[in-house]
Amino acid sequence: MAARTDEIVAFLDELLEIERFSDYGPNGLQVPGGETVTTVVTGVSAQLELFERAVDHGAELVLAHHGILWDFDPRRIGPAHARRLRTLLAADIALAAYHLPLDAHLEVGNNALLAAGLGATRTEPAFAHSGTTIGVVAHFDQDGGVPIEELVARVATLTDRDPLVNAAGPPAVRTLGIVSGGAAGDISTAIELGLDAFMTGEPKEHVMAQARENGIHFLAAGHYATETFGIRRLGELVAERFGVAHRFVDIPNPV
Repeated sequence: MAARTDEIVAFLDELLEIERFSDYGPNGLQVPGGETVTTVVTGVSAQLELFERAVDHGAELVLAHHGILWDFDPRRIGPAHARRLRTLLAADIALAAYHLPLDAHLEVGNNALLAAGLGATRTEPAFAHSGTTIGVVAHFDQDGGVPIEELVARVATLTDRDPLVNAAGPPAVRTLGIVSGGAAGDISTAIELGLDAFMTGEPKEHVMAQARENGIHFLAAGHYATETFGIRRLGELVAERFGVAHRFVDIPNPV
């Protein structure tokens, strides 16, 4: 079954409320393609391998968490960037990207899905960036919380990798701040909120002492590994709503 590209993108733009966010690059359609879609490919980071795999799958639309347009990138198109664009344009494949809006969404977002996967009994939005919350506080209300060892094991199972852990907090975790990706600095907010633990993707050197001195657990579970959930779910949702095929392309990244 074919669906209109513009209708899929409009649905995602509205669902994720992209206009609410001040981001590091544009959300939504980044590269136009054909008018109709039968197959959607999703992946964490827009890159040549993802686009080549999309061609192999016969996709007409790629959805990524990290797009190819960033405010901090050079304004000239270099050879690598050109190869990416040529691959998309030659195959008439459209690219849409959703960054902070996909972190923040309380149903299909990275952080909400991480909390659910870890067995949180309830969550609430937290951790504001440019005035908009993008993370969550996960609560573990049953049996006085989750032992830190058990929480670490759950993280490893969920992300399929062992997290870096600074176990500096209480024996049982009742409250866990979650901001996927590269948000180690948000531990300051977690400390202000009095949380038992904070989890993100990438660590920072200074955060280790900050966690230890403030009695809070710090977990770094991988930038890539913490951000596969939202984009995969987004593809599944598009497939369910529009009747198109969906393929998630896993390109593992050690960071």
